[in-house]
Amino acid sequence: MMRMAAVLCGWLIMVSAAPAPFPAVNDALIIGGTLPPKLSEFRLLSGAWGKAPNARVMPYRLNTPLFSDYTEKYRFAYVPKGKTIAWRDDGVLDFPVGSVLVKSFGYSADMRQSDAPVRILETRLLLRRANGWVALPYVWDEDGQDATLKRAGTRIAVGWTHSDGQRREISYSVPNANQCKGCHDKGGAISLIGPKGRNLNDGSQLQTWVKLGVLDRVPLTAPRLPVWSDPATGDVTARARAYLDVNCAHCHNPQGPANTSGLLLAWEQPTGPNLGFGKRPTAAGRGSGEFNFTIAAGHPEQSILIYRMKSLDPGIAMPELGRATVHDEGVALVSQWIAASK
Repeated sequence: MMRMAAVLCGWLIMVSAAPAPFPAVNDALIIGGTLPPKLSEFRLLSGAWGKAPNARVMPYRLNTPLFSDYTEKYRFAYVPKGKTIAWRDDGVLDFPVGSVLVKSFGYSADMRQSDAPVRILETRLLLRRANGWVALPYVWDEDGQDATLKRAGTRIAVGWTHSDGQRREISYSVPNANQCKGCHDKGGAISLIGPKGRNLNDGSQLQTWVKLGVLDRVPLTAPRLPVWSDPATGDVTARARAYLDVNCAHCHNPQGPANTSGLLLAWEQPTGPNLGFGKRPTAAGRGSGEFNFTIAAGHPEQSILIYRMKSLDPGIAMPELGRATVHDEGVALVSQWIAASK
């Protein structure tokens, strides 16, 4: 049988010229009340390590993604037939009941090589049920044929060659159910972080969704978040603000878990004390590093924000969850922004 190669979100997939039919996504299981022990039961992904999405399971990308210990991430969205996502001018898009957001995490064996094999560790699902979102982490079995539900979380030893040629090794953390809520909590319920209109808007992706009937509309004036690592998409200030919006603002917003800190880091937050400039910490302690201000304009080396971004101490490090390494490039960008803010 003739076969052809297709590239999807960085994965090379062999596609049969006449593929065998694959059962449709299991809509009843998505909206039901059970927690399936195997990822395959949903029929969202197929093939080894779930590298082939089923029909209506769409790959998507974010302009600026959340940093997660240098993992490669592969994102998919599923919307049931006959339903559409509703555009929102602010915040995340409104996904209908029966939708699923799929995110697989893995590591390239050698980050210097674009074609190096990627080891997939886990796939996280966010299911939109009638009573809200449900988060489920699935860890891939050794043979890559299926993934097993790990609601209690787990740790996986991981090693790779970094972009600087150095060998790195960490204990990768698959979050438990409570840790998922630690980042995705909004008023006691699980909420989305990444799929905001401005972070999905790359000039073509959302427009394609509208043509497919998956999204109801995209305003001509829809905002677009810069790509944090691409100077062509915005200046240092814009890209640093995008980075903080994605990596920090899900907690540091008026409704978030860190609202009592008074530090608000969302994209729309105006410059001033709540953004950190000249702001003293609400509670002194190890987390301040004996510095006076969250952001000391012109002095990243004296800013609590940078001190905490560079720390791996569990009582100091920010973000508190989701990383066991320092994001050197992210620290450099935010430091550059602070240094220029005089």
